[in-house]
Amino acid sequence: MAGIEEVARRAGVSTATVSRALSGRGYVSEATREKVTAAAAALDYVVSSNASSLASGRTRNVGVVVPFLNHWFFSSVIEGAESALLRQGYDLTLYNLTGGGEARKSVFDHFLLRQRVDAVIAIGLELTEAEVSSLHAMGKPLIGVGGPIPGVLSLTMDDVAVTRLATEHLIALGHTRIAHIGGGKEFDLDFHLPSHRRTGYEDALRDAGAPVDPALYRPADFTLPGGYDATKQLLGSPHNRPTAIVAASDEMAIGSILAARDLGLSVPGDLSVVGIDDHQLASFFGLTTVAQFPIRQGEHAVEALMHLLEPAHGEPSSADVPLPYELIVRSSTSRPPE
Repeated sequence: MAGIEEVARRAGVSTATVSRALSGRGYVSEATREKVTAAAAALDYVVSSNASSLASGRTRNVGVVVPFLNHWFFSSVIEGAESALLRQGYDLTLYNLTGGGEARKSVFDHFLLRQRVDAVIAIGLELTEAEVSSLHAMGKPLIGVGGPIPGVLSLTMDDVAVTRLATEHLIALGHTRIAHIGGGKEFDLDFHLPSHRRTGYEDALRDAGAPVDPALYRPADFTLPGGYDATKQLLGSPHNRPTAIVAASDEMAIGSILAARDLGLSVPGDLSVVGIDDHQLASFFGLTTVAQFPIRQGEHAVEALMHLLEPAHGEPSSADVPLPYELIVRSSTSRPPE
């Protein structure tokens, strides 16, 4: 196998320039980078990760910690982060905390502190002061995604504003009997997403002078079957049937659409439905939703992390960066029936 010296001779540059060009660390002109890359390809040269780690003290590996792996939203954020890390020459090690408290303790007390990763991205996790302190004590940069974490550069989603926007869209169409399908108590953990989304829904109703009826709220589990079952109960009421539903996730909103159709109701003629996320199936079902751009969230997290890992990227601008969201109107909403 060819060595770095042979690549340097073939490209007509120093070994240090070859190292900078192939690692992505340090400045190299684009013309020189192309010349070095071509020489390495011609010689079938592959950078030794072990040698690179010994020389730099870096593993070029980032740990990504998520509470659930089987949820479309989290897997989409991971997809964006992985693509962005690969472009920067970093690997990704995934830690899934589905196992609960013991799994979380093991990850933060052992795996992340064994010098296996250069930095950590925590997605949808409200880290404790002890978890943050232990990572910072080891010199590991940390980025949070989803909500504010004290002392950590965080990319935050305003879940109150997101659900308020979805509800205000229905109010603007003339709806007053608007139901909400949110997350159950078991989901009201990190960043209290279900509570914040219910708050946004209720605030929008109050500001519009519309009634906030507890009977028009149903908890579910952020899945399509959960939304289906909750909608069946809401629509089964003979006296107070809603004309619109705000679901705390697109998957539950799609379940609402299917439940309405199974009851012989049309969407949006008899029932308008709004979701949150912009799931990959949202456009197929014509679902009006508030997009949160999860793939872009992963990319933004890596961009912020590079400011902490690579001096050439400069210092991060803020400790709390709001994430973008946008109302996307499709065919699942219209004026209420007369």
